[in-house]
Amino acid sequence: MAPSPAFPGRFTTACLMLALAASSATAADWALTGALLVHDPSIAEDGGAWWVFGTGPGIRVKHSTDGSKWIQGEPLIKAEPQWWRTYAPAMRKLDVWAPDVHRFNGRFWCYYSVSEFATNHSAIGLLSCSSLAKGDWRDDGFVISSVSAAQARAASNPETRLDPSGTPWFNTIDPSLATDVSGAPWLVFGSWFDGIHVVRLDPATMKPSGAPYSIAYKPNGIEAPNIVRHRGFYYLFVSIDKCCQGVKSTYKIAYGRSTGITGPYVDQAGVPMLSSGGSILIAGGPRWKGPGGQTVYENSNGWIVVYHSYDAENKGAPTLRIGDLYWDADEWPTITNADSRAAHGN
Repeated sequence: MAPSPAFPGRFTTACLMLALAASSATAADWALTGALLVHDPSIAEDGGAWWVFGTGPGIRVKHSTDGSKWIQGEPLIKAEPQWWRTYAPAMRKLDVWAPDVHRFNGRFWCYYSVSEFATNHSAIGLLSCSSLAKGDWRDDGFVISSVSAAQARAASNPETRLDPSGTPWFNTIDPSLATDVSGAPWLVFGSWFDGIHVVRLDPATMKPSGAPYSIAYKPNGIEAPNIVRHRGFYYLFVSIDKCCQGVKSTYKIAYGRSTGITGPYVDQAGVPMLSSGGSILIAGGPRWKGPGGQTVYENSNGWIVVYHSYDAENKGAPTLRIGDLYWDADEWPTITNADSRAAHGN
């Protein structure tokens, strides 16, 4: 197979690895080099290059011409907007979490979160640009906070969970942009506390319009959601269990699907994701521990899953991982190519 212009080098590596692994039908993990330290990676393409955005001071940025060799770039945010500490007063300096970059309506939109660790004092902000290659970023400001999301939800649903003080139990971190079958934008977000939510966005402002819908919950850990469409279904990918503990992390990437963007999402066994359901896509192994913080991404050549894992051979460093994603005969995602179908089409 000839290398793809959009994935120069990727298909050469992928085909070689698939040929070597054909007997066990394992997926192709990309051979990555360079600046690979990352947490919660989001990936996008622009100007003939790949870009990865991750958690860290001011949003960490990497770029690559071939998707394999990565170069560390400059952070997106150099100074804190004043509104951050209204919602997360005790956050660490310039500590930006889980940025998500998607192209929509002719611009690239970067949703990100600011938070105090292990609390739900958090909020989501927004940047945008016309081109990742140009880097002409604009600050689009505040999007939603744990308090404002909870108030909107409680106003529309009297069964919203409350914390001991009577405040609805939301956590506005880990945002990700999604679109429905009509092309309308939505924002999926959430974490521990009350789980995962999705809210419709106003395409004129790219900020919430209406109340959030609850779509997944797991009491011992769920976060890092993203939603993609494929062959008539919406697929919700999440990270479950615990991150951020190096090689002791128990993160796993799980998923479910629905015929509507607001749910209900169920796993392969039919268990609702609102009732702790979720089929496992990737779990830790001998070297790569706690895989999670994922982004599932499609372009004209296929699907990939981008995530971090803690490297047991490098002092538990959170490391960029990219692998091919397939769909089985029943249209469930898989990292093996056995019985998989063509990867394209929404």
